[in-house]
Amino acid sequence: MKQELREIKVGIGFVTGRKSFQKVLRTYIYKLDESDFIKSANVDLNLFVAYDLTYNKTKVSDYTKILPDIKAHFKKRIFIDEEFIKADIDELIDEGVLSSKQAQLILGKGYAAKRNAVLYTALKNKMDYLIFLDDDEYPMAVTKTLTNAVWGGQNVLSTHLKHLPEADITHGPHCGYVSPIPYMEFNEILTEVDFKTFIEAISNDILSWHKIKEVMQRGGVTYADTKILTSNEATEVEETKHHKFISGANLGINLTNPKRVFPFYNPPRARGEDTFLSTCLSDRKVLRVPCYTFHDGFSTYSKLLEGFLPMRLEFITGDNEKVVKRFYKACIGWIRYKPLLLYITEPHSYEKKINEIREKLTITLPKLASYFQQPDFNNILKELEKYHKNVQKHYHAYQETQEVWAKMMEHLAQHIED
Repeated sequence: MKQELREIKVGIGFVTGRKSFQKVLRTYIYKLDESDFIKSANVDLNLFVAYDLTYNKTKVSDYTKILPDIKAHFKKRIFIDEEFIKADIDELIDEGVLSSKQAQLILGKGYAAKRNAVLYTALKNKMDYLIFLDDDEYPMAVTKTLTNAVWGGQNVLSTHLKHLPEADITHGPHCGYVSPIPYMEFNEILTEVDFKTFIEAISNDILSWHKIKEVMQRGGVTYADTKILTSNEATEVEETKHHKFISGANLGINLTNPKRVFPFYNPPRARGEDTFLSTCLSDRKVLRVPCYTFHDGFSTYSKLLEGFLPMRLEFITGDNEKVVKRFYKACIGWIRYKPLLLYITEPHSYEKKINEIREKLTITLPKLASYFQQPDFNNILKELEKYHKNVQKHYHAYQETQEVWAKMMEHLAQHIED
């Protein structure tokens, strides 16, 4: 008699504010159907969507009204809005698990809090695994011949599920418009040395100038590595300066032992929630899995989801107002979380590093403002000083987030056992 496979409970998680979420979800599900993985592995698939109506002036039905053939793939479909999160917060307070302040820290405002809401909801619903996807990343990879772009589909969900049983976290690489840094023609206003100095000041240590320069010269496009595309093996991520690099999407989390799961955190009005999670993973097994997603960072390739495969990818140049605005916002995001990242990873040289960053920005920001004809670039130094001034406060919140989350997981483990 053939033995029945144990049902694996899998959650797909989105934190979204775009209507395009529906098309992206549909593409992943059709790709999963093609792999026939769900049937062969006995997977119980569930959907968890935390949505924001204010980000892009959307309405509830933009997220909840899912096509019947897509809806049929999910056993549960849970949509997380402010009222849903408030109910969770009230429950944790009423049961004496957390104070109001602690609950707000984990599930209150901000991008990390929305990720935590998805994570906590998946754990409450006894998921074995959760895979985070983004609404601007598609299950496909692009490489390049001498003249043309070459496209291939990627089995993102099944690849994560193949490797998650042996890992705490899995993450796959990205191609497409991963970097917000545009192609630029340097001149006497802004030289290559100036820009190199600026990038070194605001970026993290994983992003070397050499790699950034290569991407810039390709017009902002990152192409997939064919060695990864043709591999079936995952590689373990090594720790570098107290963190193991992961990304916020194309990300799998093993939930089978809730006490091994960490929360997301970012300083107020900053991003970097994946970066700060990576600093908690010293004794966790993190695998880089061979499945790409195409990052449509400028929302210009949505027709990929309708089957249109362009022969070449456009250069993203710094003479476009929309591109400059996105680059500026990315710079603000980077500088807001850099003080805390340095404080966590390089505490003994923190003050020295901040002084070096301050000096580099003082020299280069007026040049960037002049080059882009955008005075707002001078605000980057102000943001550095503001987040530097509050770094100890943010560090305390970062630590408290982990402590509060541990209490939640202890409570959840007891609840599951009962």
